[in-house]
Amino acid sequence: MSGPALRAVIADDQALVRTGFGMILAADGIEVTAEAADGAEAVAAVRRTRPDVVLMDIRMPGMDGIEATRRILADDSAEGTRVIILTTYDLDHYVYAALTAGASGFLLKDVTPEHLVAAVRLVQSGDALLAPAITRRLIERFAQREEPRPTASPHRDLSALTPREVEVLRLLATGLSNAELAERLFLSPTTVKTHIGRILSKLELRDRVQAVVLAYESGLITPGNPEDVPGTDRYR
Repeated sequence: MSGPALRAVIADDQALVRTGFGMILAADGIEVTAEAADGAEAVAAVRRTRPDVVLMDIRMPGMDGIEATRRILADDSAEGTRVIILTTYDLDHYVYAALTAGASGFLLKDVTPEHLVAAVRLVQSGDALLAPAITRRLIERFAQREEPRPTASPHRDLSALTPREVEVLRLLATGLSNAELAERLFLSPTTVKTHIGRILSKLELRDRVQAVVLAYESGLITPGNPEDVPGTDRYR
């Protein structure tokens, strides 16, 4: 027996993009509750329809996708809503800011229909869209820049974590999958998943993308430090 239909909002300043993505989602049984042409419209649409997932263009006139994401996820009424950032270029320099604003990942606009649907369903289930290794590469690239970076959400206290959970968080942030974490720590995949769930709960994080961001922002992982990146060659 299937549950209630997934609900999504599409925010993009190009009508053709909104229409095309809407048709793809609808064909897979995902309800598009609203469309928005800019960030302000997206914020209003989310407050009005309370969707599960928002597909958010990163560059829009007026309020951009980063600010809209920040406002949506700061609203208590949007608890449970996930945001996927849409961008035209891989490693767009705004993506890091979007992730620190709370986005659960990003997609290129030339994504295939199958990948689009899979991504929406993935983040709605509470997982992160980006593979940890890709997230690490992205964050390392931008964390080393001199430009000001968004501040980590207010200095979450890592002392709430057990030593084992700190170890799991550190390895998770270096790009290891659950299976690799299990192998490294001599744990079962189920136990690793439990540890990650507790980390997210204790630190009030939405998903593992946010955990990776926090690991870098808090100094738990140092960008560019080879000692913090096991098997670095695997990710080049």
